[in-house]
Amino acid sequence: MSAPSTGGTAPVTVRSTVPARIDRLPWTQFHWLVVVGLGVSWILDGLEIQVVALNTDSLKDPEGGLGLTTGEVGALGSAYLAGQVLGALVFGRMTDKLGRRKLFIATLLIYLIGSGLGGISWDFWSLAAFRFIAGMGIGGEYTAINSAIDELIPSHYRGRVDIAVNGTYWAGALLGNVLGLYLYSESVPVQWGWRIAFFIGPALGLVIIFLRRTIPESPRWLVTHGRAEEAERTIDDIEERVRHSGAHLEPVPESKALEIKELPPLGFRQLTKTFFGTYPKRSILGFTMMVTQSFLYNAIFFTYSAVLATFYGIDRGSIPWYFIPFAFGNLLGPLVLGPLFDTVGRRKMIFATYGGSGALLLVTAFLFQAGVLSALTQTALWCVIFFFASAGASSAYLTVSEIFPLELRGQAISYFFAISQGAGGVIAPYLFGRLIDAAGGEDAAVLDAGPLTVGYVIGAVMMMVGGIVARVIGVDAERKSLEDIATPLSAAGVPAGGVTPGKGPR
Repeated sequence: MSAPSTGGTAPVTVRSTVPARIDRLPWTQFHWLVVVGLGVSWILDGLEIQVVALNTDSLKDPEGGLGLTTGEVGALGSAYLAGQVLGALVFGRMTDKLGRRKLFIATLLIYLIGSGLGGISWDFWSLAAFRFIAGMGIGGEYTAINSAIDELIPSHYRGRVDIAVNGTYWAGALLGNVLGLYLYSESVPVQWGWRIAFFIGPALGLVIIFLRRTIPESPRWLVTHGRAEEAERTIDDIEERVRHSGAHLEPVPESKALEIKELPPLGFRQLTKTFFGTYPKRSILGFTMMVTQSFLYNAIFFTYSAVLATFYGIDRGSIPWYFIPFAFGNLLGPLVLGPLFDTVGRRKMIFATYGGSGALLLVTAFLFQAGVLSALTQTALWCVIFFFASAGASSAYLTVSEIFPLELRGQAISYFFAISQGAGGVIAPYLFGRLIDAAGGEDAAVLDAGPLTVGYVIGAVMMMVGGIVARVIGVDAERKSLEDIATPLSAAGVPAGGVTPGKGPR
């Protein structure tokens, strides 16, 4: 690395091989540390959602719970969602400005505090406030974590790792479901079960926070923020850890160096211009992928219990048993299909997972309308559908985190996350809830499957549209350096074969 003197007030330009040095690393224990230490945020989110989904009756209990109404229990989910959106927007900007490491430690602490306090709530308003705080922490986690993982994982493994990590949401949901079967049973007093549930996530988080203290700041972030010497020391330390694992590292030629000049913080106007002026197709891609998968997931996930109870007569106490295979299907999809996003390619696999899950849901919709499904076959079909949909949904987060310049990565994730949660997290559950009500309710003598069938068709078509958009205007990002996919805004020059600033795929 060199740092020529420019004199006056002109920004200093440095030549750095940091990105190339990261991407040529073999997979070692260091990368497992990054995956485990950072990837737990998705597990925590799945755990949080499932814990609240299962403790509805406990919270409504006037003696052991808080005596909440059904509307108030639903409002707790809204408070958590609102916290996620605000946390993503606030901390997304902060992680681009202050660094990945500071934020992935701070946001985890915020989550620990918010969720832990939920266990000592005394009324609806206190619990809603604590759920909002916990949501802010998790929302901030998404931006800092996905940014850090993408920037620390070598390009050959980035796709499968990011998709697998995002898919572990369902490991958390599965854990919450299994624990809930015990905590909300007659074996545990009502007044203790729901309170203990809120401490499970923080207990896991306390262990993880010690791991995170050993994870360094992203050298890529450091070098683009005028801290080139610190970036060099950090990558030197990472390489030493890798060599200690027995790996041999070839030197990186100077021809792969990237010239970087420090830029002042970007304002909202500049951000908007970059998203929609420089990268309009990528913005459309990110918006489409995030909204379509969020709509499908929130529509099915938040109403599957109502479908089982209303259309198949399943006792609500037995519904958690049906959730277990559903969660397994969602978890296995990213783990099994993830490597193909690095080998077969991003666009082909996104098209296959989005289109495949949409087509399967379309078939399921007509079978549902025909009345030939049972609770078991309906659940089995959901498992297959979301085996593909889960990998596709995870690839949406991967896509928005790698197709924009490094200086905007955290904010890109936060903006598209906020939009998708608003569209999918608010509209979809409400719409599908109304469609289920239109069937006549659990006590109706004859149920009309037509309205919900229409909803399933809408979800299926949206997923297929998302896959088509990705196939047409998607980015072939597999096994490419992040700097080749989207040149940093601070780049003064690029390595041979790189993308000239402003001239890459739009």
